[in-house]
Amino acid sequence: MLLTHCTSSKEDTPAPGGGGGTGGGGGGGNPPATGPSQVALWLTTPDQAALFQKSTLTLNFQTPASSNPTIIVDTTKTYQSIDGFGYTLTGGSATLMSQLSASTRTALVKELFATDENNIGTSYLRISIGASDLDAKPFTYDDLAGGQTDPTLAQFSIAPDKAALIPVLKEILAVNPTIKILGSPWSAPAWMKSNNSLKGGSLKPEYYAVYADYFVKYLKAMQAEGITLDAITIQNEPLNPDNNPSMYMTALEQSSFIKNNLGPALRAAGLTTKIILYDHNTDRTDYPLTILADAATAQYVDGSAFHLYAGSINALTTVHNAYPTKGVYFTEQWIGGPGNFAGDFGWHISNLIIGATRNWSKNVLEWNLAADQNYGPHTDGGCSTCLGALTINGNSVIRNTAFYIIAHASKFVRPGSVRIDTNVPSNLTNVAFKNPAGKKVLIVQNTSSQAQTFDIQYRGKAVSTTLSAGAVGTYVW
Repeated sequence: MLLTHCTSSKEDTPAPGGGGGTGGGGGGGNPPATGPSQVALWLTTPDQAALFQKSTLTLNFQTPASSNPTIIVDTTKTYQSIDGFGYTLTGGSATLMSQLSASTRTALVKELFATDENNIGTSYLRISIGASDLDAKPFTYDDLAGGQTDPTLAQFSIAPDKAALIPVLKEILAVNPTIKILGSPWSAPAWMKSNNSLKGGSLKPEYYAVYADYFVKYLKAMQAEGITLDAITIQNEPLNPDNNPSMYMTALEQSSFIKNNLGPALRAAGLTTKIILYDHNTDRTDYPLTILADAATAQYVDGSAFHLYAGSINALTTVHNAYPTKGVYFTEQWIGGPGNFAGDFGWHISNLIIGATRNWSKNVLEWNLAADQNYGPHTDGGCSTCLGALTINGNSVIRNTAFYIIAHASKFVRPGSVRIDTNVPSNLTNVAFKNPAGKKVLIVQNTSSQAQTFDIQYRGKAVSTTLSAGAVGTYVW
């Protein structure tokens, strides 16, 4: 059960009761509120005394009577709709989950993906089309001996995913049938590439049409397993040829592939899977902007995806403003192990949960869901220090920083939520949403080095609350 986890380094440690004085409280000009709380507070503190813990404090709206800094929540001004919050379910993550006992895995899947009171309601997953660097070894769905080709894709098979990824996805879908899934390839089959390798190289133009058919076959094969992908990106990190696997693809190459091959192929196959561009860092907005400028390509494109290993999260707004009818997505950010909880949690909340959504992103995905105690499995040359949201060691499960980062949004900012307007007082970075149930959800981070008492104002009433230094609160009413 979610609320029993109060540290990120121990398993199943009972939580102390309530959020207490470390994170939420009254204050200001009104007397302390009594009776049932109108506002629920879920709290995380940098010292891990509270980890996405529900406060027992009573927080009620009253007539404003304080001079506290005030966050004004305005539902009449709305921005983008939200698709969801979640993780990348790498092949390695799925393998580790598949090795858990059936009872442990069932409980974990429920905790991660169910939407009731005691679970975090993860609502979006990214998976790799073929191997990512967090698989035990690189592979695609049509690997051949050197010198061979398969232009009809006669040897195509998703069999590698049937060992762990597909069974785990089916268990997830049984708990949350509406979860959105994004697929991203790390490489085309080596025989389609300029260097005949799964690492680096480029897609040969003569294989553009074949590679488009490869996507169609993949999407249909997954559908046959009962798994429908909401979207695909064309290439994970197309400007990074150094990962294993990887493939270099320029903006003009990606545009040509979409316009002349992939877009028409998906349409001819009757597939409504969204095509999302780029899938790389925000320092190169010229890449998606170049592609979106071509109307013949843009007709097939839903939007652009970003990582934040270089650049500024504000760049998402630049792309949104240039093409406001196209979606913006945030699809990957890692935490390097062993990690620093306070620093990593604060940076990811500020830049991603708050920063990406305030800059029009429809989702936020952490990399990755699970790794073992040695940051494995990974390919030779793949990420060797990626800290999963979970560490799975045999049948034990430890919840790490990214688990709590996503929980602060996923539990209450459900798919179909809409971002609503707030101001940002000094040291109180925040973002707010109205979810499909009509609940208002405000995520606030105290970025100062001391406790901050502030008011949340909504429809002329205000509730006073306090966050300790570095604390994050999700307020729901």
